[in-house]
Amino acid sequence: MSLKPSLIIFDCDGVLIDSEAIACRVDAEEFSRLGFVLTAKDVADRFVGKTAGEMFATLQAEQGRPIPEGFETHLRERIHEAFQRELRPIPGVAETLAQLHMAVCVASSSGPERLEMSLEIAGMLGHFTPHVFSAHMVARGKPAPDLFHHAAAAMGQAPESCLVIEDSVAGVQAAVAARMRVFGFTGGSHCTAAHGGRLEAEGAELSFGNMTALPGLLQRP
Repeated sequence: MSLKPSLIIFDCDGVLIDSEAIACRVDAEEFSRLGFVLTAKDVADRFVGKTAGEMFATLQAEQGRPIPEGFETHLRERIHEAFQRELRPIPGVAETLAQLHMAVCVASSSGPERLEMSLEIAGMLGHFTPHVFSAHMVARGKPAPDLFHHAAAAMGQAPESCLVIEDSVAGVQAAVAARMRVFGFTGGSHCTAAHGGRLEAEGAELSFGNMTALPGLLQRP
């Protein structure tokens, strides 16, 4: 099978920007202030790759406690503040993008405003705009295939010609459901030594932790 796709679909958080550890920490801090029992590891293990709405609904149902009106806006502002101070691109992303001679786009569970803001802070918005797709644009977020199908259709590509780069279990599951090939990325600061194995168990062809390795992986016979 050729490893040279016509389109590479990048997840954003944890793949292009090293944001997941920051966001998980802020989520846990702010939910704890409301009285929810939640750690940063809980957020990372259970909700990375999923939408904020899915996380909110799950926590309310499990802990029998409503989330106050306005909390989502407050949380978004706190994450924005933390990103302004701490957010960095994944090492090697800019160099890697410069070596890729096929179409690229972003497909993320984050909302459009957060996507634009975080890519701008990391200096990468210009690499992808206007080809930046959010789960808010489709009926179902990851692990459903809707977002990846939407991105491929918008880019004029068939699913079988796409390669997805994902760091989350939900994202890998979504790519498999979309009938796309997927590589697992483990270079984010939130990833543990076992992370690659988890992604491969869900259907990733391989996992890699250094973004600069991607062009070479695409050259494999």
